[in-house]
Amino acid sequence: MAEEMPQPLNYIPEVILKKRKNNEEWAIRRKLQLEQKVKRLKSDNFVIKKPEQFIREYRDKEMDLVQMKQRGKNRSRRAFVTSDSSLLFVIRIGGKSDMHPRTRKLLYSLRLRKIFNGVFVKADARILEILQKVEPFVTYGYPNLKSIKDLIYKKGAGKIDNQRVPLTSNEVVEQALGQNGILCLEDVVTEIANVGPHFKEVTSFLCPFALTKPEKALQGKKKRFLDGGDSGNREDHINELVSKMN
Repeated sequence: MAEEMPQPLNYIPEVILKKRKNNEEWAIRRKLQLEQKVKRLKSDNFVIKKPEQFIREYRDKEMDLVQMKQRGKNRSRRAFVTSDSSLLFVIRIGGKSDMHPRTRKLLYSLRLRKIFNGVFVKADARILEILQKVEPFVTYGYPNLKSIKDLIYKKGAGKIDNQRVPLTSNEVVEQALGQNGILCLEDVVTEIANVGPHFKEVTSFLCPFALTKPEKALQGKKKRFLDGGDSGNREDHINELVSKMN
């Protein structure tokens, strides 16, 4: 009986083998991406918006624009109680899907990009006009020396080389503001409290204060504080709110 001749092995070009490997790797990556997407969809933080919600948000934004224009035309300063202080501390307390882009732009001009961010500002005509337009989304008032110190020492951070640096030492202050004669944290407090000649440089150096949400202090009401709501001028009562959020 004649011996069977061995069958030659099928030759598969190297190009095809590489292509198969790449396809397999792509399929694995794609599978992982789909699994991650499913996890995101199932997570509690993900909410699918209904068409009615988009319509409601659009109407809210347009209504906010109309109301902002009306507040801007109202030149009455009854919202701003007279005070010897020209210093204000402003806290953003709202504004998400119900806020018109113009309102958001005004809040950004105050460096209030996130809810519960706070900043020190000088109460000049320009600032008062902006506050009047964005009033439903902010609350503000006249901070006392204790509030200023607590904010600087507990929540203070400065921007150096576009990096947020906590104010844990006087060296950080001297590095950024030494050319203005401001060498320590106490100098920063004094400059802000007195709205001194280098107030702009100091507040530009300071990052917005990231405050914590207070318990039961804010009820989500857009009415003015003086009318039983959350927003607008709190006068000296801003210090009570700061102590709960600091």
